[in-house]
Amino acid sequence: MSVLLGPTAEPERISSLDTLRGLALLGILVMNVQSFSMPVSAYVNPTNYGDLHGINFAVWHTSHLLFDQKFLSVFSMMFGAGIALMTSRVVERGERPARLHYRRMLWLLLFGLLHSYLLWYGDILVLYALCGMLVYPARKWKPRRLLIVAAALLAVGSLINLLFGLSMPYWPREQVTEVAKMWQPPPEKINAELQAYHGGWLKQMEHRVPTALQFQVFPTLFFIWKPAGLMLVGMAFYKTGVLAAQASRAVYAWMVAAGVVVGLPLVGYGVHRNFAAGWTMRYSMSFGTQWNYWGSLFVALAWVGALMLICKTGVWQGLRSRLAAVGRMAFTNYLLQTILCTTVFYGHGLGWFGAAERWQQILVVVAVWVVQLIASPIWLRRFAFGPLEWLWRSLTYRAFPPFRRAASAVPTISG
Repeated sequence: MSVLLGPTAEPERISSLDTLRGLALLGILVMNVQSFSMPVSAYVNPTNYGDLHGINFAVWHTSHLLFDQKFLSVFSMMFGAGIALMTSRVVERGERPARLHYRRMLWLLLFGLLHSYLLWYGDILVLYALCGMLVYPARKWKPRRLLIVAAALLAVGSLINLLFGLSMPYWPREQVTEVAKMWQPPPEKINAELQAYHGGWLKQMEHRVPTALQFQVFPTLFFIWKPAGLMLVGMAFYKTGVLAAQASRAVYAWMVAAGVVVGLPLVGYGVHRNFAAGWTMRYSMSFGTQWNYWGSLFVALAWVGALMLICKTGVWQGLRSRLAAVGRMAFTNYLLQTILCTTVFYGHGLGWFGAAERWQQILVVVAVWVVQLIASPIWLRRFAFGPLEWLWRSLTYRAFPPFRRAASAVPTISG
């Protein structure tokens, strides 16, 4: 057991995995910043709040094409690959992985609940912990089986959403009215949300707690299928070496081409159809989401393929080293993004909630990126883990690994 407690030795780490995880974490913030800075309904229906013309439309459109669900998809793949990697190394060292894995997921679930109810309702850790528990038995499957089951899970998620829209004409009027209030809230509901997040931490709880509960109970049936399926894809890609930059350049070039030729046109056409339909509840909440649901998978593959090509060519070593440091501290950096953004937008900080336009939100994103790309390698020169990674590992193994890095083990971060 003691062998497992220390940090993974530098030669044992798969640099491309860390780099891709870091890229995914930074990319996710492009979409999350909308939830940090604007009323919740503006994320799914951009016409609900704020200006959507000129530079603001350009920012939203670019974010939707390149980032919305794309980096969440990449991060889901990385989570699945991480499960396969961790459990295989535990087995190699003579331990039984099931107990450690489920303990690890239970602690992640607790961290996610604390994050969602105390800091930000948009937490993803709860969903990942639940998916991680569900997909664990698949870790031994062969890549072909993993990909087939993944495709089935993705199809189920899509079908459920389509049935949601098809059944809507048969709902009781009261139920339609309640869903409509979520899709396009009345002004008094928007104003109540603005007042809550312009207030202090306790005032924010009036909106955060019920919203977090709503996100974690009702949508799970709709949303658990895609991340679970993509975790299986990540396991398959890990087993075949795709995520370790071990596939041929032709494979990665095909992945990029799929994103450009298939993914982006699907997502772009979906944008056109949603605006043509006027972002109506029935169309855009159900049928209109299908274009990005499937298109995002191909664009996510393009991001993976592009980064793996960069890793294979060896260019941009300095940037890749910094991204890898961000990825090695992904848990800490994810929570740090919440802390920094809520400090900027919520009432206990600068109070910019509801006031920052979309182009200004992107400036905050870039600032957070700079902080994390600079701070993460500096931290890892002195410490073996990020603080939350160390705590999570300690709770999982029920022992405390060395936190400070030995002087002889300090890694070199170029650039």
